[in-house]
Amino acid sequence: MRLSRNDLISKLSLGEDSLLECKEVRFSGASVRGPSQNDLADELAAFANSRTGGTLLLGIDDKTREVLGIPVDRLDLVEALVRQAVEDSIKPPLAPVIERFTLPDSLGLEHAILRVDIAPSLFVHQSPAGYLHRVGSSKRPMPPEYLAQLFQQRSQSRLIRFDELPVLSAQCEDLDAKLLERFQPQLSPDANWQSKTGLVVEAEDGSLHPSVAGVLLTSLNPQQFLKGAYIQAVAYAGTEVAPQGEDVMYQRDAADLTGPLDQQITAACRFVARNSRTGAAKTLEGGRIDRPQFDALAVFEAITNAVAHRDYSIPGSKVRLRLFDDRLEIFSPGMLPNTMTTESLPLRQACRNELIASLLARCPVETAVGISHRRYIMDRRGEGVPLIISRTQELSGQLPNYRLIDNNELLLTIPSSL
Repeated sequence: MRLSRNDLISKLSLGEDSLLECKEVRFSGASVRGPSQNDLADELAAFANSRTGGTLLLGIDDKTREVLGIPVDRLDLVEALVRQAVEDSIKPPLAPVIERFTLPDSLGLEHAILRVDIAPSLFVHQSPAGYLHRVGSSKRPMPPEYLAQLFQQRSQSRLIRFDELPVLSAQCEDLDAKLLERFQPQLSPDANWQSKTGLVVEAEDGSLHPSVAGVLLTSLNPQQFLKGAYIQAVAYAGTEVAPQGEDVMYQRDAADLTGPLDQQITAACRFVARNSRTGAAKTLEGGRIDRPQFDALAVFEAITNAVAHRDYSIPGSKVRLRLFDDRLEIFSPGMLPNTMTTESLPLRQACRNELIASLLARCPVETAVGISHRRYIMDRRGEGVPLIISRTQELSGQLPNYRLIDNNELLLTIPSSL
């Protein structure tokens, strides 16, 4: 349960416990001298590994519990340190709720602090000091037998899919009425239809919040709540990324494609079409026809798969689209689901995000994409990968290539036909 402001003030008078940790922030010139990135990572991972999660307050003396505060012009610096800790020093990374907050000192003067809320996780997290959990007011290494039991419990808990979980930093009011409308049942919708469709779910404290899928499909700016939920698209001149520092115009076009997922897919298809070349091919009758650099249907299926099946639980990760003169590369965050391999992709079907896929199956394909093979973005028949392979081979005479990078990112390379 997320503590209210009054709860925090009351708890501070009593001291730290299993739900609350306080730390003074010290500076040395333009950098944070303490706490260190590793220390923050250990504290936050310990909360995530515990049953209840917890709250870290930065700007509080952990011995006297006096509110010291953080200079307002240095809040960005401290927040950046917290993000580095949760993304770079904890495996798997965490996605905390970070809030700028004020609390009164003993004289009643308000001071700016940073509040970091950690929910209990579906994973077991390793930080620089190992596998820690919260015991009372301190963090402790987990005994081997407890650690083994926790791994087993949380592995079973992950049967609840990530896209069905509540986004605690979002409120139901953050969802756009027009975007919601397209998922409303046409026949006798009741007052709870948003919950029944999975767009809104109940948190542990009984409060209602948008689900991950709800944020991704029915909020105007999902990136406000899920930082990496967008497509980073770059079109390069040539066949390689120019080395840093070279004085050349190596990017022909670049854009961060944001908004609801269906709009991202449409924008990405347009980006590829806008930055692709068109050649000419001879017909059997001796005439000439236009020859596109990439098959539009293969590109559509590839982008849809990357967006629909990526792992949204990895903080800060994003779908990356890179267009070169000789190929199109699409990077999708996350390892392959279940026991799938890159070799079995054309033969098997597995869905990481069932709710996202079911919602995309209700989103119509925009005519501007130039796709007429179906009415809705997803068809749920598992035909995407076979279509990517067959259409690419038919156009270019080459096969697309799937490669898993560090077991944490799937790269699809579609060769150019020109």
